[in-house]
Amino acid sequence: MKRHFQKVSLIFFICVILLPQAIGAKVILVAVGISDYPQTANKLLLPAKDAATIKSLIDKNGNASTSILLDAKATKSAIISELHARFDHASTDDVIIFFFSGHGYKGGFVAYDAMLPYSTIREAMASSKCKNKMIFADACFSGQMRQGKRAQKAEHKNSTVMLFLSSRDDETSIELKSMDNGYFTTCLKDGLSGKADADRNRTITAKELFSYVSKNVKLLSNDKQHPVMWGQFPDNMPIITW
Repeated sequence: MKRHFQKVSLIFFICVILLPQAIGAKVILVAVGISDYPQTANKLLLPAKDAATIKSLIDKNGNASTSILLDAKATKSAIISELHARFDHASTDDVIIFFFSGHGYKGGFVAYDAMLPYSTIREAMASSKCKNKMIFADACFSGQMRQGKRAQKAEHKNSTVMLFLSSRDDETSIELKSMDNGYFTTCLKDGLSGKADADRNRTITAKELFSYVSKNVKLLSNDKQHPVMWGQFPDNMPIITW
């Protein structure tokens, strides 16, 4: 592990108003943050803080339902159980959110006690009848989570699915002692807070968010980290409206 630490956080992110969202629809979040891994050499600085930060933001939504699993409570079985408990009962108009911050590997995430493959996350998402699914991933090697469009359409019929991944499949994601969140999460938070609104119309689109976050992550990392946005959605899809 590099001294600046490798970390992964999988985020489904919302703040104020996420579109498309029907009147009365819920925003459902499962946040996971693992800083205190069993082996000392595997410990990280920011994942638990990242998860708490995202939960706090989501809770500000007037109709949100959130849960959080931190450190030793974030075992593989606990994460899978919580995903299904929350997402399987979501309505078609709800927005489901999964946030994971911790170690990542090429093929998945590392729960407190075991490997958590991408396929397991995709299965949990696909089992939900919810139409609105967004993934924001601040993840080492997270670019590998992408899959073919045909496979995505088969898994998520009639759904809007967006993955915003912090790094290419051969890159790590970076966190520093001097920061409250990792590079990607920092830029994502700033972007959604209004800095990504390039045309100042109070609505931040997928394209605007990607442009802002990508540019600033590259600057922070000295061009060592390159976010990737991928999925089944239009460039002008509204992510947040103020």
